[in-house]
Amino acid sequence: MRRIGLLGGTFNPPHNGHLIMANEVYDALGLDEVRFMPNAIPPHKQTAHDATAEDRMIMTGLSIASHEHFKLEPFEIKSGGISYTYETMRRLTASEPDCEFYFIIGGDMIDMLDHWYKIDELMELVKFVGVNRPHSKAETTYPVQIIDAPLIELSSTLIRERVQSNRTITFLVPTEVEQFIREEGLYGTR
Repeated sequence: MRRIGLLGGTFNPPHNGHLIMANEVYDALGLDEVRFMPNAIPPHKQTAHDATAEDRMIMTGLSIASHEHFKLEPFEIKSGGISYTYETMRRLTASEPDCEFYFIIGGDMIDMLDHWYKIDELMELVKFVGVNRPHSKAETTYPVQIIDAPLIELSSTLIRERVQSNRTITFLVPTEVEQFIREEGLYGTR
């Protein structure tokens, strides 16, 4: 069985905190790879001035291009519509029965697990791996393997706010992502 980590999210934009989190889980669990899976339409996040799904997929690909154990998983964007993890994992596990999936979430998502769509059924399909985030309790009644990783207080919201106010995002996102944001005029840079 191949051991595959999945890091889902809006990646609006992807930042170095995402990369650190994925790498820490990859290393701690000895995974074969970690797939970054941008969602098409997230069920609980939508903000003004969002990048398009295609922009987010491009930025995610740019952010992981130099990491051989990171892969882009376009499954949810190609599927379109609202992205529910249960539906995605039901289809992924059916199409890749030789893989054991580890779904990577931050502490803020751990706190919300009991509100996830079909969470009990989802628990049958994946193992959840949690990474603490600042200001989250990372508490749930569901089984989540917690990985000890450096706490990085970095969010896509902070990146968007900095871009909108014409402040630096250097060292917060990969250089290629910053260049793409500037060249495409994302997040109010035009």
